[in-house]
Amino acid sequence: MAGAALAGGAESAPCRPTIDPAGPDVVALRELKESEARVCESANQEEVSSQSGFLLSLVVPVYFEEECIEQFIAEATAELEKRRLHYEIVFVDDGSRDRTVELIKQAITKNPRIRLVEFSYNHGKESAVTAGFTYARGDYLLYMDPDLQDPPDEIMNFIHKIEEGYDLVFGVREQKRDTLVNVLLSRLFWFVLERFTGLNLPRQLAVMRVCSRRFADQFLKYGEANRFIEGLFMNVGMKQTQITVSQRERFAGVSKFNFRRKMQLAVKAIFDYSDLPLKLATRVGVGLLSLAAFLTALLIVLKLFIVDFQLGWPSLVVIMLTGFGIQSFFLGIIGVYVGNIYRESKRRPLFSVRELTNING
Repeated sequence: MAGAALAGGAESAPCRPTIDPAGPDVVALRELKESEARVCESANQEEVSSQSGFLLSLVVPVYFEEECIEQFIAEATAELEKRRLHYEIVFVDDGSRDRTVELIKQAITKNPRIRLVEFSYNHGKESAVTAGFTYARGDYLLYMDPDLQDPPDEIMNFIHKIEEGYDLVFGVREQKRDTLVNVLLSRLFWFVLERFTGLNLPRQLAVMRVCSRRFADQFLKYGEANRFIEGLFMNVGMKQTQITVSQRERFAGVSKFNFRRKMQLAVKAIFDYSDLPLKLATRVGVGLLSLAAFLTALLIVLKLFIVDFQLGWPSLVVIMLTGFGIQSFFLGIIGVYVGNIYRESKRRPLFSVRELTNING
């Protein structure tokens, strides 16, 4: 196991310069020592890589993150190097127009293990995650956001857990630090999602999660254009579990994933993973027909046997408008499903890449 290899790092001493400091030519001696030190540093890095036993890929979608991206890179690389892990960080820029890309490229000049995928325009987070999984080369792929709400110091907890033999490890927040309004809206989002999709997703699901290479390869076989990432992860199946992670306040900026976008995601998930709206249309139609039959019979009985009254046109207009409104609503539901089928039938690429930085192929 890779964890055992990490623990056993002290068994082999790292390479150190071994030349005798005594000698007549101090300048030549200094140059020789520097050369040997560089060789030793390279050997030690290779030893660290062999100790970890696997390549860890951090997959990080970014979108207008100039306020926090430098801090994220600093904390993430510090944690990974402290743990002596063999790693790469794959950023996927989803069409940012601030300094996000510029700052990442500056970091690449200092750390060749950072990579960047730039989209030609904004595709959405689902496509960004898919692109990250496509270009990541790791044995384990850890997906996280750069806002530092899910802190990098949780990385090793995910590694230890997945090394127990799991293919996917979800992070679940122990406490959501947010305003009361946002907490209530978040609960509404999860209620709608669970009630209408049937997906058994963990509550307080964090963005941070790690998966195995075989899980990622299977995930990439799902080529549908209508992508709900959590639903796809559940559909892939394999051996899954979850761990509790601590949560910080967002380091800087504001979340782009507001309640409106959450509800759009929930509606998208409903249409992608459930035929409940179509069943609802059928049930409402049957119910209205039954109600109409009952009221018709009731009016006939009242007219013939109880009281003589004149039915007016306002009642007829209200009934017609109600019926037309219900018809239009459910035709709209059918239209959404037809539109999804149309998008899938075009088989367009899931994302369009403008530039790859520090990525071969």
